[in-house]
Amino acid sequence: MAAGPTELVIFDCDGVLVDSEPISLAVLVDALDVAGVSMDATEATERFLGKSLKSMSDILHDDYGLAVDAPFLEGMRKTLYARFREELQPIDGIRQVVDALPVSFCVASSSQPERIRLSLSVTGLIDRFEPNIFSATMVRNGKPAPDLFLHASRAMGISPGSCVVVEDSPAGVMAAKAAGMRVLAFAGGSHARNARHRAALSSLEPDVLFDDMRDLLQFVGEENPTGT
Repeated sequence: MAAGPTELVIFDCDGVLVDSEPISLAVLVDALDVAGVSMDATEATERFLGKSLKSMSDILHDDYGLAVDAPFLEGMRKTLYARFREELQPIDGIRQVVDALPVSFCVASSSQPERIRLSLSVTGLIDRFEPNIFSATMVRNGKPAPDLFLHASRAMGISPGSCVVVEDSPAGVMAAKAAGMRVLAFAGGSHARNARHRAALSSLEPDVLFDDMRDLLQFVGEENPTGT
């Protein structure tokens, strides 16, 4: 993997900037139950964490026989957004870290632009990232394909080898590696604080696996960051 000096940090949003995954997964599991698909949070995490709406819809159609239609998505969106406005919190330490970064940064998320901006607005982060917000809706293939990260790097004018990606999901780690970028796997979100999730991330051999966002600053700028 290329290892030039870091010029751009690309953050995933859910589970990296905002602690949204437990809320999102609970809303999804409830919606699926109503639609006749029984799935617990562990299975939902393994199947859908970090993936785009299109990827999720394809999996539900192909593997569970569920056609995800507009009423299903709209009902889930309304419930999710209401809970975000009431419950969503930023990842501990993220504001201070972003403010102290010595290089450019942006967000590249599998979520739709509306959801990304709501998440960042509710948690007081929007002014730090706007307008450098990139969504899987802007590319043909979502994570684990590299399209989104390559799109973000092109838009920011930085070569992939000078980018560091901060990701919390196996799909995101795979996407960053496929893009030829260094990847720091973050396991500090509420959904990630377990041995199973850490093992899934570790098996993909990210450049760093860490669980305190405040440690990010020590990795940015290192040509070959290492961590456990």
